[in-house]
Amino acid sequence: MLSVDQAENRCHALIERAMRAGGDAGDAVYLANASESVQVRLGKLEDVERSESEHIGLRVFVGQSSASIGTSDFADAALDELAQRAVAMARAAPPDQYAGLAPESRLLRGSFPSLDLDDAQDPRPEDLRRSAEEAEDAARAVAGVTNSEGGGASSGRGMVALATSHGFSGGYSVSNHSISASVLAGEGSQMQRDYCWRSARYAADLLDPAEIGRRAGERAVARMNPGRVRSGPMPVVFDPRVGGSLVGHLLGAISGSAIARRASFLLDRDGAQLFDSGVTITDDPLRLRGLRSRPFDGEGLPTGPRKLVDAGRLTGWLMDSAAARQLGAEPTGHAARGGSGAPGVSSSNVVLEPGTVSRDALIADIAEGVYVTELIGQGVNGVTGDYSRGAAGFRIVNGELAGAIAEFTVAGNLIAMFAALIPANDLEIHRGIDVPTLRIDALTVAGD
Repeated sequence: MLSVDQAENRCHALIERAMRAGGDAGDAVYLANASESVQVRLGKLEDVERSESEHIGLRVFVGQSSASIGTSDFADAALDELAQRAVAMARAAPPDQYAGLAPESRLLRGSFPSLDLDDAQDPRPEDLRRSAEEAEDAARAVAGVTNSEGGGASSGRGMVALATSHGFSGGYSVSNHSISASVLAGEGSQMQRDYCWRSARYAADLLDPAEIGRRAGERAVARMNPGRVRSGPMPVVFDPRVGGSLVGHLLGAISGSAIARRASFLLDRDGAQLFDSGVTITDDPLRLRGLRSRPFDGEGLPTGPRKLVDAGRLTGWLMDSAAARQLGAEPTGHAARGGSGAPGVSSSNVVLEPGTVSRDALIADIAEGVYVTELIGQGVNGVTGDYSRGAAGFRIVNGELAGAIAEFTVAGNLIAMFAALIPANDLEIHRGIDVPTLRIDALTVAGD
């Protein structure tokens, strides 16, 4: 893996090759990853894996036509050929009036914010194995656990560098650490599986492996001998493990590219009151040690905190430069770049802010409802907002969790679901999208 400076220089050199070959403008992105993982099962080592990858992608513009190409061969001859091929492809491509680099006046200039994303530590394989064993041992020690899918631990490091022909150059490195456990409880057809995992930039920010294992075991045991639930409208409460998916549907719907294609259930709702006034959703790419933090976006624009929903009201779209041009607006610093192709749109560290009541108080007045801990399938229509997903979890009876249930469906429409959403105050920050427990009344549950 190159250093950040070396990666930036390599990107600049590739752009210069493309300009000499006849390109009018372009950008280059360098992506690298190295990771090591250890998996154990039933107390024995099952797998040790190490992977490394480096990739450089080039996007070239000839007039309003563009082409993208990438390679993992960094030899001079290979890069010369890559640049020439990219320019030839761009000349043959149809023009796109919205394509182009980000506005030069909006590029991030000067020093980048330090986000403390790399702990500069590489745990030894034996340390990873010890963490994986501790997690699995703790999970298997929970009474009722009968089998294991394993415990795992991993660490890795990545790097991103971006350069453009009109003046941007930047790069940063990140580290990743994770621990997980997945076990089964019960016997035969009543056997149930559950898990727990944590991921963090710094190993020191992870939960203790034994705590991760204990949670996995207790969750699996709690799901044993699931029953069925009757069909009908009733309150549905989403565990934080699955509630973030509701915010994910919101993010897809406010993508500028979806709005420009008129393929969003939130079309023409910019500024609308979507949620109760007590709901605020933030996006903070500058959070220290954040899993999705970044000092600049995929086009070299500065990033910054923003309220996506402020007191229940939608504040606008997430846009890269192409979507902004199509919508007659300005890019918002949400461009995301892969190894090839044009930038897309992506959020960063998204949080639905906590409400004012505890989880217990949130469900206390529910005479009959369901508490969802797992969602299955992809039954969401991003154009209409219609929502229907398989689920598993627990019954709620007279304000308390009353036994595991499975094989039911939760259905509604996201616009109505957002309007009825009530958050609890139990927010924890450790995912890319973090939410507290969420309650939505009058959803349709299809069971028996």
